[in-house]
Amino acid sequence: MVDKIKLLKKIEKPGDLKAFSSKELEALAQEIRSVLVKTVATNGGHLAPNLGVVELTLALHSCYNSPKDKIIFDVGHQAYTHKLLTGRKDRFSTIRKMSGLSGYLRRDESEHDVFGGGHVGTAVSAALGFAEARDLRGEKNEVVAVFGDGSLTNGLTFEGINNIGELNSNITLVLNDNKYSISKNVGGIAKYLERLSAVHISEAPSTDMESIFHTLGFTYFGPIDGHDIQKLKDVFTLAKETAGPKLIHVLTKKGHGYSHSELNPSKFHFTNPFVWESGKVEKDTHNLTYSQSFSDALIKVAATDDKIIGITAAMPAGTGLEAFAQKFPEQFYDVGIAESHAVVFAAALAAEGFKPVVAIYSTFLQRAYDQILHDVCLQNIPVVFAIDRAGIVGSDGPTHHGLFDLSYLRNIPNLTVMAPKDERELQDMLYTALKTNRGPVAIRYPRGAGIGVPLRSRFQKEDFCKAEKILHGDALAILAVGSMVYPSIEAAKKLSEQGIFATVYNARSVKPIDVKMIKEAAKIGKVITVEENILAGGFGSAVLEELERNSIYDTKVRRLGVSSFIEHGEISELREKYGLSVANIIKEAEALLKES
Repeated sequence: MVDKIKLLKKIEKPGDLKAFSSKELEALAQEIRSVLVKTVATNGGHLAPNLGVVELTLALHSCYNSPKDKIIFDVGHQAYTHKLLTGRKDRFSTIRKMSGLSGYLRRDESEHDVFGGGHVGTAVSAALGFAEARDLRGEKNEVVAVFGDGSLTNGLTFEGINNIGELNSNITLVLNDNKYSISKNVGGIAKYLERLSAVHISEAPSTDMESIFHTLGFTYFGPIDGHDIQKLKDVFTLAKETAGPKLIHVLTKKGHGYSHSELNPSKFHFTNPFVWESGKVEKDTHNLTYSQSFSDALIKVAATDDKIIGITAAMPAGTGLEAFAQKFPEQFYDVGIAESHAVVFAAALAAEGFKPVVAIYSTFLQRAYDQILHDVCLQNIPVVFAIDRAGIVGSDGPTHHGLFDLSYLRNIPNLTVMAPKDERELQDMLYTALKTNRGPVAIRYPRGAGIGVPLRSRFQKEDFCKAEKILHGDALAILAVGSMVYPSIEAAKKLSEQGIFATVYNARSVKPIDVKMIKEAAKIGKVITVEENILAGGFGSAVLEELERNSIYDTKVRRLGVSSFIEHGEISELREKYGLSVANIIKEAEALLKES
């Protein structure tokens, strides 16, 4: 790693790069890698994707004039170098920290972030929008979209490519081909690109690739060494002189320039803080994570049931399905970054008698909403949705918080929506969903370590649509769901020290909701609902609807949850800021009791 940072200090705006020689740009690339490795080692973050695009980003900003020229990155977590070059190097140490720089692109952070995004597949369509806006205004500027080959498993990318060819827009697409999304890329397109890059970099364009994109209306350049700054600058210059749609095929190495990430790019796609000299992640002393608990349970149940199928959308490690895939390779499918396809694929498998479990993060499942409604629930097909990273997820911020799933799922007929209070309940819910034929089931659970409760040697089948009464009191009732159950228990115990005794329910199921729980709580007269979800349409809304349905109008209700998009930071910091801490539950309970 480079110890002294000299050249980067000279960069105040991306235009400053134009005065740098090729050798200076190469030296600057090494300085930037040092900053990336040491900052991510301290803060955590996306390392391997950013190391792979250092030279590419330097070449882009050397040839184009941001922000007049629009440079759009597909998924902002590969834009750390872009941030360093666009006036944010002095704040770069704050990245992913509360009130610091976002780990993604944000329009409100810099004029150079022309389009935000944390979900893959949006860059091509966005670039076309910018290009057409330019043409409609009669202006002259370049539009460049940088998208990874993982994006080629996402249908939205192809929709954009198809439309660009039809409109014949003057636009440049840069295909960053590194063979990875998070894990190794899957699918026919990935195999084709791998065969193509096996011949590596030639002076002449690839005839096959050129033919494909020519048919789609593009001029093709490549494949180009994505770590050769001068060659990149040459091809960008040529592209600017070429009218119409262009595609530049760039070969990069994910994790390039840092040996530990080169050897294990999936591990360093995103990493917690680590020792940069050794690459060793700081020891995690936490309990088993929810993802691991889900994985362990699925493996145990599948050991006696070969109809169970695990499906993920390019997230085998993150969802915990990697271990399942190793144990049952014939019962596992990674469909790539194609959430909509994953859901329809699962629906058909279930229609044929299999038991598919679709494991997708809450924020990414949003992309398959129509398929959940139209292809699974309308037909009442028994697909199990394992919804990881529900609620506040921390430093990934607003594009990744899973704060909407209770609301966007609760309104769909035939779908059961459950949320466990701990990892043991998660395992039992999964077991119950797979062993009972109650139609489609969604189980949403949070990111990170579980509570640490003892796990069962044998799972328990239970009616989780009935709430669990945990504490009894007559001052007020606290109705909590999922990750908010234990904070609610703690708040109630602290209230009891003041002589205020609360009944605490673990709702367990948001749909159907336990009407008996609501009627019992209503008799107490004062009710607080607590959920790690958006308030509009969520668990608290379900309670209010049930009170109205039963003509119960004299119960005072306070709903605790989230009412806006929320920022990035540590989960504990965000719960405190947005009113989901133990202290705030106590505060709201005291305020409710003071009302006449």
